[in-house]
Amino acid sequence: MSTNNVPKVFISYSHDSQDHKKWVRDLATRLCQKGIDAILDQWKLGPGEDLLRFMERNLVAADRVLVICTENYVKKANGDNGGVGYEKMIVTGQLFKNTDSNKFIPLIRQIGTSTVPSFLQSKIRLDFSDIQFEFSFDELIRSIHGAPLYEKPAISNNPFSPVSNTPAEKTGDGLLKLMKIIVEQFELRPSRSDSDIIMVSNLRERTNMSRTLFETLLDQAKAQDLIKEYPDSYDSRGRSVYLTEKGRAYAIQHQLVQF
Repeated sequence: MSTNNVPKVFISYSHDSQDHKKWVRDLATRLCQKGIDAILDQWKLGPGEDLLRFMERNLVAADRVLVICTENYVKKANGDNGGVGYEKMIVTGQLFKNTDSNKFIPLIRQIGTSTVPSFLQSKIRLDFSDIQFEFSFDELIRSIHGAPLYEKPAISNNPFSPVSNTPAEKTGDGLLKLMKIIVEQFELRPSRSDSDIIMVSNLRERTNMSRTLFETLLDQAKAQDLIKEYPDSYDSRGRSVYLTEKGRAYAIQHQLVQF
């Protein structure tokens, strides 16, 4: 995979304890192992580097922002304290700019509560407590990669649409389309048996089908005894067919003629 196509996520969290920092680092490591570029201060920043610049640059550049919610993080965010408070200012600006954005994902770390910062109250959150961790992690990486577990199926045709309101050209029924054109040609001819000949070359022109599809449908119509091919019709004019009695009944049944 090209690095240009790797999704970038910024991890926003509070330095509650060494255990919590390790938990966040382990999460970031697993994200990297799943094809996601996790941006984490523990890997990027050293003594003397600018923390606020790091947060501002990466919060804006990231495709998604994971907000690791603990009681301490929520308290700092709501009180505008420290680095978490500065991140809140940037995030709030991003939210106002993209009101329908799904960029910010709250991850609930605390046990027994699902509290999130006030500016993220409307966002759907993921439960990352120990019991739900694996299920939520799978949902998270699927969301980031745009690969949901369940997808809405394609909408099919209305099964109750009457034939009269569904022209042959729209049904995708090639045989019906071919028969419609054959019946139209039959209706144009005078009422004399020797005028019932319909040239195959004319049919193909009117259907605008490929030769392979046209010949296949022609064979189907003959196999169902809807048309017959005149014997010895390979003269200078080419092949010819005529509509059978069964073919005329087919035309009436499928409303290819007016009553």
